[in-house]
Amino acid sequence: MCKKNNAAYCMIQRLSNEWQKAGVQEGDVLLVHSNIKRTFKRYLNLGVKFTSQDILESFLIALGKSGTLLLPLFNFDFAKGIYFDIRTTSSCMGALTEAGRKHPLAVRTGHPIYSFAAIGFDVEKFKSINNYSGYGSDSPFSILRELNGKIAILDLPEQGSMTFYHHVEEMNQVPYRYHKEFTGKYIDQAGNAEIRSYGLFVRNIERKIITYGNPAGEMMWKEGIYSGYRPNEGYGLRTARSRHVYEFISKIIASGKAENTLYRIEGKQYG
Repeated sequence: MCKKNNAAYCMIQRLSNEWQKAGVQEGDVLLVHSNIKRTFKRYLNLGVKFTSQDILESFLIALGKSGTLLLPLFNFDFAKGIYFDIRTTSSCMGALTEAGRKHPLAVRTGHPIYSFAAIGFDVEKFKSINNYSGYGSDSPFSILRELNGKIAILDLPEQGSMTFYHHVEEMNQVPYRYHKEFTGKYIDQAGNAEIRSYGLFVRNIERKIITYGNPAGEMMWKEGIYSGYRPNEGYGLRTARSRHVYEFISKIIASGKAENTLYRIEGKQYG
């Protein structure tokens, strides 16, 4: 029951209740990958016109004062030779992430390609992160795992959304990816500009490696690692414990079954 005599707030509270039904709990450290278009449409059908800030607020309400929200602010311009400004470079991951970037209490992690906005109780654990490797042991992905946080995906397929797989791949040093360094102009929080270098564990395009994570996602549904709703069904949000994902994907890699589960080779025929 909404305790505030405010119709707009009560609808945001209703949305936060939906996220909780999909597996979000108060106190979680929660990484959210999102496509919010269907959520907008669902509520428009109820006569409610949400903004991306409203949807951001619904996640913060669901997490409560003891929770922490992480949003991907990925932007690939640095890899193309365009400068990165930690204060102003926008996210390429959708309207919800931009709302998170602009939130007055948000802090941004330092990698110029794979940065994150953190808002909430554990924000100090992310405040000083300036990881060299986008997916490595010094990255927010690793902190998320150490905190036993959750990954939530809203109305997106596995392919192109479960970036955490690349963290598992780097930690397991898979042979179909390799370390690559990018160098460019970097502007820090104080406005100081300098040339910096950062790394990524990238797929081997010479071997025609294509990221292909959908089969792994299906396997996680069958194993009960995912809870909540599939894309475009129900509330559209699915959640999983990051440690469970890490352990499951590591086992796939160790068993030699990553091909056609986590990646494919372009042009190769699969049965």
